[in-house]
Amino acid sequence: MSERFLKMREVRARVPFSRSMIYLKISRGEFPKPFSLGARSVAWKESEVNAWMASRVESTLSNNRQANQ
Repeated sequence: MSERFLKMREVRARVPFSRSMIYLKISRGEFPKPFSLGARSVAWKESEVNAWMASRVESTLSNNRQANQ
C-alpha cells in the first residue's frame, strides 16, 4: 500500500485545530511533524496523522474508563 501525503487543508479537515494551533502543537511535540516537499511546501504522512488521531481516541476512552471506576 502506498503512503499518501496530506496538505494543510486536508489535515485541518481531519483535526479540530486551526493552522496556528497545529504548528503550536508541532513545536510542543504534540502533533506529527510535516515533511518538506520543496522550498515552500510541506505535507504530513497520512499514516502519522491517522495514528495521532487513534491515540487521542484511545487516551479519551482510557480517561473515561478511569473516571467511571
